Amino acid sequence: MPAKGYIEVNELYCKACELCVTDCPYGVLALDMERLTSKGYHPAHMVQPEACTGCGICAVVCPDAAITVYRYERQKGEA
Repeated sequence: MPAKGYIEVNELYCKACELCVTDCPYGVLALDMERLTSKGYHPAHMVQPEACTGCGICAVVCPDAAITVYRYERQKGEA
């Protein structure tokens, strides 16, 4: 079973550059075209949270360190 995780996007820093969206290997992220941040950007958000493995690629490519990645702990007995 693959690892599972989730991310949080700090909207104060996200400038909608889409690097996280294009580099996510699982298609987890997209820009939220329904909302604007206080700076006038469409923030990134999770559209397929069940597909997130917590790999951290989105956080690494984010030029503004707007993404924090969390990974769920595996239960004992899981491979």
